[in-house]
Amino acid sequence: MPDGSMSRVPNLPQSGPNLGAAQRSQIGSAWAGSGADYDAVRPHYPDWCVSWLLGSEPGRRVVEVGAGTGLFTRDLVAARHHVVAVDPSESMLEVLREQVPGVEAALVGTGESTGLDAGSDDDAVPTADAVVAAQAWHWVDPVAAGAEAARLTTGSASPMLGLVWNQLDVQVPWVHRLARIMHAGDVHRDAEVAAQAGPLWRIDEVREDHWTQELSVEQVFDLTRTRAYWLRSNQKTRERVETNLRWYLHEHLGYKPGERIDIPYRTLAMRNVRV
Repeated sequence: MPDGSMSRVPNLPQSGPNLGAAQRSQIGSAWAGSGADYDAVRPHYPDWCVSWLLGSEPGRRVVEVGAGTGLFTRDLVAARHHVVAVDPSESMLEVLREQVPGVEAALVGTGESTGLDAGSDDDAVPTADAVVAAQAWHWVDPVAAGAEAARLTTGSASPMLGLVWNQLDVQVPWVHRLARIMHAGDVHRDAEVAAQAGPLWRIDEVREDHWTQELSVEQVFDLTRTRAYWLRSNQKTRERVETNLRWYLHEHLGYKPGERIDIPYRTLAMRNVRV
């Protein structure tokens, strides 16, 4: 089992993804039928995230892009904000609608093209105060999605683009190796590098947090099966990943079936304001 050491791995890759539109569409389609599985094992977000991004007062109008199954949406709704959730996967949105009945709408769309009307004081569709993306911004074209966020918040007195990530804390050595076996993208990018939002926004403030999620050994396998690499792989590749993971968890780290594991995570949140 890991000895609890928090020694850091130096010189992790610092480049964000560089995906074309076709690649983004292909990768995004990987989650088309995995909504319930994703929701069961993906981590929730620290309690401070919503108030840090949006302030303590309720009632802000928020568009969440890449909302998925609503892991962050439920926090926004619980804080009494008015939320429209957008995601390219109908399977994900089905879970969101069931889990977050307080959401105002859950619509198929992308960060670059939400399909929403831009509001104004004279329109039936109100101006959004904020656009947020949790665990999603690295899949978008940041310039196009930044422009869409700017369009949706045109007319707001204080427009904001909030970006949040939960990442496996790959600076912890045993987690770094776990992430490589899982082929988790957390190894290959630093979220802060991936957070560029185009020329219309600038980073106002950044906050980072380190914490752990408790999972059973079996749930670590389930978590692996929600990763884009596994979902897009053929059966032979999936079997190889699971064989390597079984060796690492059971033989190398010594976990028994049913045992619980504290998985270190890093949360990064960013507030962006209009330039």
